[in-house]
Amino acid sequence: MSPQRRSGLGTNQEAIRRHNLGTLLRHVHGAGQISRAELTTLMGLNRSTIAGLVGELESLGISERATAPEGARQGAGRPSAGVRIAQDGPYVIAVDLGVDRAVVARVGLGGQVLQRAQAPVSSDGEAWQVGAAVAALIRAVVEDVPGSSSLVGIGISVPGLVRRSDGLVRLAPNLEWHDVSFGGIVLAALGLDIPVSIANDADLGALAEHTRGAGVGVDDLIYVSGNVGVGAGVIAGGHRLEGAGGYAGEVGHLRFNPDGRPCHCGNQGCWETEVGAHAIAEAIQCPAAKVAQLDEVLDGFDQASPELRATGTALGQGLASIVNSFNPQLVVLGGYFRSLYRLVSTEVNAGLADRALPAPLESVTLALPGLGADSALLGAAEIALEPLFVDPVAALGTALDDVQARLAG
Repeated sequence: MSPQRRSGLGTNQEAIRRHNLGTLLRHVHGAGQISRAELTTLMGLNRSTIAGLVGELESLGISERATAPEGARQGAGRPSAGVRIAQDGPYVIAVDLGVDRAVVARVGLGGQVLQRAQAPVSSDGEAWQVGAAVAALIRAVVEDVPGSSSLVGIGISVPGLVRRSDGLVRLAPNLEWHDVSFGGIVLAALGLDIPVSIANDADLGALAEHTRGAGVGVDDLIYVSGNVGVGAGVIAGGHRLEGAGGYAGEVGHLRFNPDGRPCHCGNQGCWETEVGAHAIAEAIQCPAAKVAQLDEVLDGFDQASPELRATGTALGQGLASIVNSFNPQLVVLGGYFRSLYRLVSTEVNAGLADRALPAPLESVTLALPGLGADSALLGAAEIALEPLFVDPVAALGTALDDVQARLAG
């Protein structure tokens, strides 16, 4: 065999090994702890190959050996050794930017929130001011990072249209942002050069609920987010549906009532004008200053008013259009819709049944987020962790250690 062919074969084998390493890590990440026997079955590889990959993850400080739980014996011999995420392994920073507040967390593999902080932000503040506030929160959540842990990247959830190719926030209407490179602003405020990923909040909510929330094992789901505005994240066939530019899921601007009120997008009678936060706040006479905290306001209600019941009907009827279009198995109601559904579930279900086609209606279930208010936050962590699953060796090669010193310097 010529040297060139031997070189090519070695390169291919290395690429396959790194792919398998990332795939194995993705399985451990999803389960938190898993046996080598399960990994052998899931990946279709022999035990010695799995043992080698597990050993490499341990040497990288990503995983550690776990004692097999009692009763885990499979067949004759000793129970299969377990693999779990290392406690002081690599981590990411996740940012959930809302209209009135920013939540920042240090998140490890396995979706474990290790530390979090939040602070109010002003919806009429300049993007650089919001970026400075987020940078301060990031500094706060890395204060107690163990010296052996490395920062892999930053993931940011934004309530707006985000261009997939470069993370540019094309429009975040409730923040009054147009064409803002928010990821770059945050990095500049930190003085760090590290991978940053940014995406729409509803898209990330769908990703997180599919990965470790209400939609685990469900390959066709929609996460509908109420965050002042209304948006949706779509998982179709197990994959995120993003659209050509990354702008898919703007369901709040589907035409709902041709004779309805003007929408801030420039159209009239959008679904958001009926079930958006401002419309609901007006219906329940909620002060404008509390619109961004609508979920908390609704949590204070013991029963629904007639106005809220009408909103519930409109929510169900709008969901019918989504169900008819995408035929999901699960629709997850996030944001303030969690609190609204508790009050008007009967009206929502009736509105859905009234307008949904019988066939797709038969297969759909409405659910609340399994991750509570953390869906978008953990979705931001997922996109920041993705380089680790693609190539753990390369991702750790560019990761930052001793982050506190770098931020201080």
